[in-house]
Amino acid sequence: MRSFSGRDILSLRDFERADYLRIFDVADELQSYATDRRDTDLLKNKTLLTAFYQPSTRTRLATEAAMHRLGGHVLGFSDAKMTRAGDFYQESIKDTVHMLEYYGDVIAMRHFQMGAPTEAARWSTVPVINCGDGWGEHPTQVLTDLYTTLGEKGTIDGLTFALVGDMRMRTMHSILYAFSQFDVKAYVISPIEMALEPEFKAQLESRNVQFEEAPSIEEVIHEVDVIYMEPVVQPDYTLSRQEKAETYARTPPAYQVTRDLLREGKSDVIVLHSLPRMDELAPDVDCTRHARYWTEAFNGVVMRMALLALVLGAME
Repeated sequence: MRSFSGRDILSLRDFERADYLRIFDVADELQSYATDRRDTDLLKNKTLLTAFYQPSTRTRLATEAAMHRLGGHVLGFSDAKMTRAGDFYQESIKDTVHMLEYYGDVIAMRHFQMGAPTEAARWSTVPVINCGDGWGEHPTQVLTDLYTTLGEKGTIDGLTFALVGDMRMRTMHSILYAFSQFDVKAYVISPIEMALEPEFKAQLESRNVQFEEAPSIEEVIHEVDVIYMEPVVQPDYTLSRQEKAETYARTPPAYQVTRDLLREGKSDVIVLHSLPRMDELAPDVDCTRHARYWTEAFNGVVMRMALLALVLGAME
């Protein structure tokens, strides 16, 4: 395992198993600060710069909250249209990053263009953390999801996951890359037009990821330990912003999780969803023993504390 100090967090494609385990260990060490709502001075002399070219609630605020918990400073923008980077000038990633690197010690970026954080890392002398890039990847979210699974199940190895939703989603890409480092099986459940791309399937097969496509969540509910969800009704992630239309499609039953459906599954199956949701995850699931998306949201702060502490060299 190579050091995390000064390292960009751009993709889970090249993460080794030891990388995941080290991050999870550091998250465990720092979790009590988030649980007790206490701050530490671990990063008291460091500044996080958030560059969010696309809307975000949980990712941006969890990353900022993590930096505050570690005693650091935060500045940045949550809407590029309100900056020179996104107004009339449409400033290049190169020019923007050459400026931002002087203002902070680490850059957290979300962008509607796939590969934008990787491009930013080419020009930055400080670490860049990918907080979601178009249809590309979302490594910090999936690290959070796996950490939540580990905390709830005591293991990742040996579990069966149902991945439900749009397989073009960045979270789905990241979690399937991550599965190459664990002994898990995944059922992939999506509408045909949102299925895994053939090139991506070939990558997964070359990495010995165990996955099987299934027509509905109901067909496999009795086998799975973790239901991992994303919407099938959602905006176009290649746009900086998309407003909700007056009318929109509804989620077909094959990709919905309800309280009644969960009664057919294992008694200890858990449901993860990075949120926000549409109608794919019924509100009546919230009060069941299966819901773990609120734990997931809490762990988003813990995980980003771990990543910030590692890339800024405060933890080894």
